[in-house]
Amino acid sequence: MSAAPKTIPGAANTPFAFTAENQVEAERIFAKYPVARARSAILPLLDLAQRQEGWVSRAVVEAVASMTKVAPIMVWEVATFYTMYNLEPIGRFHVEVCTNLPCWLRGSEDVVRAARDVFGVEIGQTSADGLVTLSQAECLGACVNAPMLQIGDDYYEDLDYDRAKALFTAMKQGRHVNGGSQAGRRCSAPMGDLTSLTTDPTTPEGGRWTAESSPAAGGGADGPR
Repeated sequence: MSAAPKTIPGAANTPFAFTAENQVEAERIFAKYPVARARSAILPLLDLAQRQEGWVSRAVVEAVASMTKVAPIMVWEVATFYTMYNLEPIGRFHVEVCTNLPCWLRGSEDVVRAARDVFGVEIGQTSADGLVTLSQAECLGACVNAPMLQIGDDYYEDLDYDRAKALFTAMKQGRHVNGGSQAGRRCSAPMGDLTSLTTDPTTPEGGRWTAESSPAAGGGADGPR
């Protein structure tokens, strides 16, 4: 018996064309690159198309290949290499939980458990209502505020089971939650008060710095800016 043919990523050949607004943006992106380097526009054009469609279909690949004047296989090589491109339809929100070492040590499994409890999905699945797709990410670059996740362009940091559950519940109820630390941390300043560099040597009194007034938090001798 012959083996079943492999599924081509994004094989659903739904028609694709940039909206009028995105066509203007696509032309602006394309114009940034010399004619001989037109293929350099593949990444931003794929990103623009995905923001419009939610994923990268075969029709998207063919449209980008036509615009950059390369063979479609060259666009496929890009789309299948970078995990930022979705090769299948996803939910309205893409919840990407970092499970790499720092986040795992800080409890990323609890974040995944919260998503499972609220949305009823495992990693790689889309909720029955089409609201979210849950994915595993390999390091999103905010290790100092681990564990964290990404939804769209926003990072949500300093999570635990309860904070993640509150975030997911708000999403399910249609409420917006601002990105950043979910524990009240300012940027990457210490949780609570400072434990080192606690005084300002530039003042005669050697005034005490706090997490809010320290230079690392955007403050200084005159306080937060």
